[in-house]
Amino acid sequence: MAKDAGFFALVLAVQIALIFLTNYAFRKLRRRIILLRQTKLKPIVVRDYELMNTRQQSIVILFLSKILKWTLILIQLLISVPVMFSIFPQTKPIAVTLFKYVSEPVKMIFRSVVDYIPNLFVIVIIYLCVHYAIKGIRYITGEIESGKLKLAGFYPDWAQPTFNIIRFLLYAFMVAMIYQYLPGSDSDIFKGISVFVGLIVSLGSTTVIGNIIAGFVITYMRPFRVGDRIRLNDTEGHVIEKTPFVTRLRTPKNEIVTIPNSFIMSTHTTNFSASARAYGLIIHIDVGFGYDVPRQQVCKLLIEATKEVHSIRQQPKPFVLETALAEAYPIYQINAYVKDVDSLQKTYSDLNQRIHELAQEAGLEMLLPHYYTQLKRDI
Repeated sequence: MAKDAGFFALVLAVQIALIFLTNYAFRKLRRRIILLRQTKLKPIVVRDYELMNTRQQSIVILFLSKILKWTLILIQLLISVPVMFSIFPQTKPIAVTLFKYVSEPVKMIFRSVVDYIPNLFVIVIIYLCVHYAIKGIRYITGEIESGKLKLAGFYPDWAQPTFNIIRFLLYAFMVAMIYQYLPGSDSDIFKGISVFVGLIVSLGSTTVIGNIIAGFVITYMRPFRVGDRIRLNDTEGHVIEKTPFVTRLRTPKNEIVTIPNSFIMSTHTTNFSASARAYGLIIHIDVGFGYDVPRQQVCKLLIEATKEVHSIRQQPKPFVLETALAEAYPIYQINAYVKDVDSLQKTYSDLNQRIHELAQEAGLEMLLPHYYTQLKRDI
């Protein structure tokens, strides 16, 4: 008994000494970390953003050192306590039980890791195959987008959206292939979580999915491109951004309007830029003069007005239509082809201004647009 008691005291003394040495070593390590903060640590900067300064880094390192210290002490106790219980015959069963508490989980984890290694190799191979497939497709996409590689019937602006679709499908295929090799994928808990997540996504993403599908449909329909001037219902402006969810327009008043793609699919779109590129966009203004004014004089005046507006083309030639015969005056419509649709409002303003000036110089009274004179009478 005395001999056993001596061994017990020796093990206890060694454990106390180890705890003391561990605390002493980590106190010195703490002082070194504080000194390191003042001398060698530098802020972690990502681009222009300071992710962590030296004070925050030292706090994180000190916290990790505390975790490491208590982990070492726990390991020491897991070894020393069963050893102390095994010294006396009466407490040997307790020592065996404690060893099992420690060894069984370690054995189970080690066995699980070893058994999982073949599955891990399969997952790595699947990931590498998909990763390099995406890199190859990205290279081809870049060649098509830059115009170096041309495919019949495939436009360069389709390249990036098509790549996004293929990449999404490949990643979805990769997840479906890897899923069966994940640890615990056959458990009921794992299946329940998967069903719950799928239900939440399906219930909450109807509008989002609708906008994404509409965005891809718009891309392949090509009703407009970034930079085009378009009109959606009562909103008119230049397209500055196209995303899978929304399209953004900048109006002539520099207002940024965000429009969901699903709304664009359900309404009509007028593309001024596409018309100008393909055929030449025709602008028109209705004016009215009295029946006493000769038609040839009106047509000459309106054609002359277009010649001094810089953004109006003279080829094809502007032309005048007599669109209606009202009770008090005929209605003439001047039609002209424009060069630039980015300044439509300025073009309309210049043409209106020039028609107004020429009518005043010729002494002609414009009856359309209407104007009214209010006479005040003394009562």
